[in-house]
Amino acid sequence: MPPTADQLVDRLSRLRLAEPEMLRGLRTQLPATADADQLLEILIKQQVLTDFQAERIRSGDTDGLVLADCKLMYRVASGSFARFYRGAELSNGRTIGIKVLRDRWSNDRDVVNLFHREGEIGKRLQHPHIVPIYEVGHEGNYHFLLMEFVEGGNLRDFLKIRKKLAPVEAMRYAVDIAKGLEYGIRQGITHRDLKLTNVLMSSTGIAKLIDFGLAAEDSVLSRVGGEVHQALEYSTLEKNTGAPRNDPRSDLYFLGGILFELMTGVAPYARTRDRDERKSFSRYRDVPNIEIVAPSIPAPVAAFVNRMLSVVPSERHQTATEVLGEAQRLLNQLGAGQPAKAGDQPRVMCIETRVKHQEFLRDYLASRGFNVEIVEDPEAALELISSEPPDAILVLGETIGQHVAEYFSQAIKLGRESRMAGVIVLAENQTALAERINVPPGRARILRQPVNLRDVRKELELALEARARAR
Repeated sequence: MPPTADQLVDRLSRLRLAEPEMLRGLRTQLPATADADQLLEILIKQQVLTDFQAERIRSGDTDGLVLADCKLMYRVASGSFARFYRGAELSNGRTIGIKVLRDRWSNDRDVVNLFHREGEIGKRLQHPHIVPIYEVGHEGNYHFLLMEFVEGGNLRDFLKIRKKLAPVEAMRYAVDIAKGLEYGIRQGITHRDLKLTNVLMSSTGIAKLIDFGLAAEDSVLSRVGGEVHQALEYSTLEKNTGAPRNDPRSDLYFLGGILFELMTGVAPYARTRDRDERKSFSRYRDVPNIEIVAPSIPAPVAAFVNRMLSVVPSERHQTATEVLGEAQRLLNQLGAGQPAKAGDQPRVMCIETRVKHQEFLRDYLASRGFNVEIVEDPEAALELISSEPPDAILVLGETIGQHVAEYFSQAIKLGRESRMAGVIVLAENQTALAERINVPPGRARILRQPVNLRDVRKELELALEARARAR
């Protein structure tokens, strides 16, 4: 890291991690003799830099912090094949997902080709239940994919919190996944890596598939290792059942495995990192019928899952379309029909930069019937309110800082035509700012810390009720 604060300003300006004018303004808050670490602390406190970025800067590892005019904000996940980051576009602050091939593979032509192939396939697939890939890039030794960032995490993360799901909820996700698979097959593309971590959940409860098309020679997969071992499991299943390579019915088997785990909370076969165990056919052949593990599952649903998990390809459903049709029929039989559309639920925009707080807000409010939209950039939130106002906003004072009163007032004013409701939660050191909030009474509510999520939910409900009366 540069030794002085001035040198750090120059470095960050060149990297484009922050606006030079903002950096120089913050620099003036420090004495002339200040070192770079002092300035770095201010940049973190003011949320100009994330902890992840600061750690990379301190270590001198700043290469690759900006790729294709997008800056890396946080590392979300890491595997043997690639790392996945939450990023932001430099031009407008929009959140974006950035998948970066690990350094160890950057000079391996076969692995690089596999990675780029995944990206090019993803660019072709434009469907509501498939995460879109926007760009396949290469800068220096960095190979990367730019894609939609899905706020809700993956199904495995979801299951860690929920433990297991009711059959009706699991079947709704089966419909979403089957729709994505059906579309892919129509484009001539099988998934080849269907598992819980490759199904993402949007903040509105929509399942979306990622990582399509990981079909490669076994020699490549064996070198890459764990992250694409599911493709090895596909080849093991196909070789031992006489199925053709890239058989679309293989995706249906592993969809059955996902539903088995969602409804029982137990994996259909033990997870292992051992390659020989993954190549053992008995692992897939000996999956018990789901009703043995969870006897309360309705018989038609159990039969549906058991059929997908048959190791005899001809005994499974033969197409994703067939799976989709049966899943929808089962939903009707369960008395649920289709899940409520996002527009039928109150749409609440939460302005929050802290990842853990985002997760708590999303999980709690979504489980209480809200359609939750998380926006990290306060200025981007104002633009969204101007163009497509939500039913309500939730503003956290700690996220905005000392200008939160003016910000909340401006946001409510921008949403006045739709009579957008709003709740602001002031930090303990911001309570005096309440007098500066200029908003209509009733549909704009003010909370002061300490509060809990139940308090926040109640105030949102009261604000939305006031909005409904005003309309």
